[in-house]
Amino acid sequence: MAHRLTAIIEREGDGYVALCPALDIASQGDSIEQARDNLREALELFFETASQEEVGRRLSGEVFVTQLEVSGG
Repeated sequence: MAHRLTAIIEREGDGYVALCPALDIASQGDSIEQARDNLREALELFFETASQEEVGRRLSGEVFVTQLEVSGG
């Protein structure tokens, strides 16, 4: 079964961190592509090893990603 999930990737120091907020699973890499690929691998391992109850519990909430404009000093 294929899942379409959101990944947030941001620079951290000399590398990148990739987070899947729907499942609260993260990984890292030296490049954006490597961080994304490592996250994909971590997610695949999660789906292979987690119980259906765990998968359902984590995927039960909705996650919304948006941008905001705020004023500040």
